[in-house]
Amino acid sequence: MRKLALIGAGGHGKVLANIAKKMGYEKIIFFDDCKSEKEGYPYPIVGRICEAETCDCEVAVAIGDAKMRQKLLEELEQKAIKIPTLIHPNAIIAEDVEIGKGAVIMAGVVLQPGCKIGKGCIINTCASVDHDSKVGDYVHVAVGVHLAGNVKVEARTWIGAGATISDHVCICSDCIIGAGAVVVKDITEMGTFIGVPARRKTF
Repeated sequence: MRKLALIGAGGHGKVLANIAKKMGYEKIIFFDDCKSEKEGYPYPIVGRICEAETCDCEVAVAIGDAKMRQKLLEELEQKAIKIPTLIHPNAIIAEDVEIGKGAVIMAGVVLQPGCKIGKGCIINTCASVDHDSKVGDYVHVAVGVHLAGNVKVEARTWIGAGATISDHVCICSDCIIGAGAVVVKDITEMGTFIGVPARRKTF
């Protein structure tokens, strides 16, 4: 029996569980520190996050926050716990694409030849990553995002729903790209970027 434990019983967790079922996992359980607040959750929540490493199954992290996802995945990796890569069967992925451990590829995603997807990434529903683009570790590419060819996105950056990144653009680590933004030139300093074309938001 294929068994999977998911850390984080939220909406993102339900999506990952659905992917896991389609991949053939027969038993799916959750660990969450707010178990008492999750009444009615459609999967069993069997313990706190710190207990996940004790279960006899593969463990995936269903948490959107990049730094927390990185912390938890690195801890699991150090303890030699098996971490799956979850890929929806309706994703379209070129045969030479490289996908890192703990990444999640959701329904309708298109990954074109030469792409590299880092560890712990989320490539969300109907997003596309075109040829030879590099998505760094723990990046979240949100619903409906389009990365053109030869784009580079560095670690932990979050790209909001419906954003478009033009070809040959590089985005540095730990950035936020707002929903619907269009990035047409390199981003070299951490910050939040919104609009068409995308500009740094000043607070």
